[in-house]
Amino acid sequence: MRIAVDAMGGDFGLKVTVEGAVRASQEYKIEVLLVGVAELIEKEFLKHKTSSAKLSVVNAPEAIGMGEGILSFRKKKNSSIRVGAQLVKKGEADAFVSTGNTAAIVYISRKILGALKGVDKPALSLLVPSLEGITLLIDVGANVDCRPQHLEQFAVMGKIFMENVLGVQNPRIGLMSIGEEESKGNELTKQVFEALQASPLNFIGNIEGKDIYSGKADVIVSDGFTGNIALKVSEGVIETFFYMVRNEVMKNFFAKIGLFLMKRNLKKLYKKVDYAEYGGALLLGLNGVCIIGHGRSNPNAVKNAVRLAKDFVQSKVQERIKYEMARGFQAIG
Repeated sequence: MRIAVDAMGGDFGLKVTVEGAVRASQEYKIEVLLVGVAELIEKEFLKHKTSSAKLSVVNAPEAIGMGEGILSFRKKKNSSIRVGAQLVKKGEADAFVSTGNTAAIVYISRKILGALKGVDKPALSLLVPSLEGITLLIDVGANVDCRPQHLEQFAVMGKIFMENVLGVQNPRIGLMSIGEEESKGNELTKQVFEALQASPLNFIGNIEGKDIYSGKADVIVSDGFTGNIALKVSEGVIETFFYMVRNEVMKNFFAKIGLFLMKRNLKKLYKKVDYAEYGGALLLGLNGVCIIGHGRSNPNAVKNAVRLAKDFVQSKVQERIKYEMARGFQAIG
């Protein structure tokens, strides 16, 4: 088991990625290949106790910044993202994890690893907690411009993923829109609604943003633009809510006592909704395991992204999804 980690990715760079990788290797007993500027990675190692970790460094002298565009993706042939994807392609790593530039990861990994048969655009899929268990959001940022057939493919991939990974039989598929009524939405969602309604999928209709965590659907389908905004808004609401609670509580002595008594339960609650616990999003439909983490990931988020990659590799999810996707796309026509 070898997981390649983009050491140069994320808003906070080496300080976060190296610590997260070290902790992941120690906790999960796996080898982590840190990809990036070798000299800088090895220098960062000195700040950590790495004796019990199984770590290797793969030199990649170039890095793609969070704000760089497609010209950099093509020009930088030795970027940490490209080298990391190539390690998976060559079989030298079982999966690739990055918290870097999402557009760059999607573009480069697709160019190097390719998409599975029947998939036009691999989609970022994220498992989030809900009142009834777990819901899969797809797409949450990989494809901002989509056609109806792309969202149809997302729905099929979501169904196959939930059935083969989580054991959810005949999962409920919802379509993200601005209202539950069939007539609501833009031209894209209206066309997708008709297609999914006529498909053999268990399509339950439109889903509003408020239902992301309700458990109303097992899979929520959207284009990457809409899905990413919905996800970021929910993250912001969660962070703001806990911040406001903390501030209000500190104004009253008795409230402070109540907070002390509830501290353990609040920590459990926050852990359930904290993006750092998600680990990251799987680029579903890619011919290889690629996990994309949040740009603001802390060491714990990086560690959990590696755990997610390890889990997917160990359970041989990719092989099952590859087989089932071929069958699924044939069935839906």
